Amino acid sequence: MDVLRRTYRTIFVALIACLLIGHRNNARPAAAGDWPQILGPNRNGVAIDEKLAKRWSAEGPPLLWQRAVGRGYAGVAISGARAILFYRSAGQGHDDEILEAVDLKDGSRLWKVNWQAHFTPMIFPDKDGPLCVPLIHNDRVFAFGAGGDLVAVDFKSGRLLWSRDLYRQYRRRGGTIDYGYFGAGSAPILHENRLLLNVGGRAGAGILAIDCDSGKNIWQSTDEGASYSSPVSCVVNGERHVIFVTRYHTLSLDPDDGRVRFRFPFGRRGPTVNAASPVIRHDLLFTTASYGVGSRLTRIAADGEEKIWADERGFASQYNTPIFHDGYLYGTDGRADVNSASLRCIEMKTGKEMWKVANFGVAALILVGDELLIIRSDGKLMRALADPQQFFSRAEAQLTQGTVRALPALSEGRLLIRDDSQIYCYDVGSARGS
Repeated sequence: MDVLRRTYRTIFVALIACLLIGHRNNARPAAAGDWPQILGPNRNGVAIDEKLAKRWSAEGPPLLWQRAVGRGYAGVAISGARAILFYRSAGQGHDDEILEAVDLKDGSRLWKVNWQAHFTPMIFPDKDGPLCVPLIHNDRVFAFGAGGDLVAVDFKSGRLLWSRDLYRQYRRRGGTIDYGYFGAGSAPILHENRLLLNVGGRAGAGILAIDCDSGKNIWQSTDEGASYSSPVSCVVNGERHVIFVTRYHTLSLDPDDGRVRFRFPFGRRGPTVNAASPVIRHDLLFTTASYGVGSRLTRIAADGEEKIWADERGFASQYNTPIFHDGYLYGTDGRADVNSASLRCIEMKTGKEMWKVANFGVAALILVGDELLIIRSDGKLMRALADPQQFFSRAEAQLTQGTVRALPALSEGRLLIRDDSQIYCYDVGSARGS
């Protein structure tokens, strides 16, 4: 039993940073400074029109504000001058998932909406908060909670517009709801005015398309199990693809009707997870997972897909999605729980390793111009050129002593990170720091 618990703890540590990336999709017109969904405006970890300060002080970038936050590992979404936080909080007489809007300038609360939480983890009772980054679109916020609640809220006022308990509807077996290891963890993606999400439901409800206005189903498709990887979208040969990495497969769906364009095996049975999201560049699709899965590069073709290369012993991210820049992928490879994670650069088209920093630890990356902002799980911030020839850290700062598992967000020079109990806003931009 102890061995099993250690295995599940391994998966949990690997997973909770949640859920991750790809090519440009229809989430909303990407305004400079917006970070409206997981991994930014284009779901690929690239900060549009952001500029970093030329240098920081010896103490690192200045802290603008910080505030307490409840349980969970959902990253922050940002639009305009407000940030959306998503967490769980329990107290006397209440146990709720909470969506909260705060002013990006000072962290002050603008509104808060809550609903009763009902997810109980299989293994770790205190790891019960939401995992998915909220999505902002057309003055609405959409949040997918750990218990499978999909909620739509007015962005300006916080008024609840509609909600659905998708896990109760589609993952109930008798009197028991199948929450998986750690609850819902695949953040929805937007196509036109519909949300697409990997619910992992039964009877053809593996993936759903839901109308943003009414909350009603448009279509449902496949019997695919749920993963902790968030889908991405692209157009190849004039056709729109939404790419999902599910429990055991990678597949492309037509977002208009849910038709499967192609599918190939990706994943392993047992106490494992798929958590990193796909990376797309033109017609190339890169997927990665830990637990002996490794990585694969696939070409999206008019009549399906073509494997270019696959390597079970190659780049294997446990949960963070690598960043693409000028033909190369940058990210952490290996497992956090066994202290084997390294920072690596590989050539995308071949999988060739360009360089490796051993024992680096897991980290989330944001690309700003030709520089990488690297936020390690131990709270250290680093900046480095995205250089396939060598890794060189140009600046470092310890931002928090807590553990950072949520994805960071960057907007108007403000870097938001979240540890176990706090949200921090740091000024890393050139407008105020050059």
